[in-house]
Amino acid sequence: MADKYKVIDEKSWNRAMHCRIFRNSVEPAFCVTFEADITRFKRAVKELGVSFTLAMVYAVCKCANEIDAFRYRFVDGQIVLYDKIDTAFTYLNQETELFKVVNVPMTDDLKEYCALAEKIAAEQKEYFTGPSFVC
Repeated sequence: MADKYKVIDEKSWNRAMHCRIFRNSVEPAFCVTFEADITRFKRAVKELGVSFTLAMVYAVCKCANEIDAFRYRFVDGQIVLYDKIDTAFTYLNQETELFKVVNVPMTDDLKEYCALAEKIAAEQKEYFTGPSFVC
């Protein structure tokens, strides 16, 4: 995760009441499900010759990074707003049939991200690394 963030003053923050609900949760998260037409995206990904799955991770996290509310985190008991959130995804090890969690820094370019994600996933031997609070 990027290490640049600003600390939020809870006393004057309009989300403070909602934050109190999640503060003591084991995993303070909120899930959203929706339908999306990805026909053009799928075509573009195929033309680029990159992994559809990795491209989708990139696209979803790029969109999420554009929304402040998705970049808030707890750090040392304080609420912070990160400048950006990096990515994490599960990746199946074909030999062991166990998945590993792969953490990949967010980049500004889809093709560059997919290449980096493939490289990190292939080289990572551990099943769980990095922070557990990435996108």
